[in-house]
Amino acid sequence: MNYAQVFMCDIANGPGCRTSLFVSGCTHHCPGCFNEIAWDFNYGKPFTKAVEDQLILESRPSYIDGFTFLGGEPMEVANQSALLPFMERIRKELPEKTIWIYSGYTYEELIDPSNSRCHGVDTDRILALADVLVDGRFVEAKKDITLRFRGSSNQRVIDLRETRKNGRIILSLYGEN
Repeated sequence: MNYAQVFMCDIANGPGCRTSLFVSGCTHHCPGCFNEIAWDFNYGKPFTKAVEDQLILESRPSYIDGFTFLGGEPMEVANQSALLPFMERIRKELPEKTIWIYSGYTYEELIDPSNSRCHGVDTDRILALADVLVDGRFVEAKKDITLRFRGSSNQRVIDLRETRKNGRIILSLYGEN
């Protein structure tokens, strides 16, 4: 997997101060996407163990609230095999940090085992490790700059822990305006 960029102390893509990893590769190609350059799976730099180590080290301070994965598309099957071990490492070494994922795929698409575009061998485990999923493609006609942590009104901010516990989609308090 390649990554397009990393934002340290990001305050735009989740609550508090976060480490945001923008992965490369996206097949959605949403009109109006803010990060078209990251559609190319070969764009950016390789996501190596050294990059992982640096992100873990720089995210240790207590003022870093968590990690956010976005892109590109972190839930492209081709990206999941690199994200899963990193997420497992975060849970082991920095268990107090939250994990947010932004995906153009909906939650329903991600949990559907017959959807080979986004559901692979690592998908269920990735969703189990994450705290919040911001799901749905960016839709320019539904763009709303007043929304917290999402770009268009069709997108949902899903509390994955509560969703798993209740067996139905539970929106995060961050998804309410």
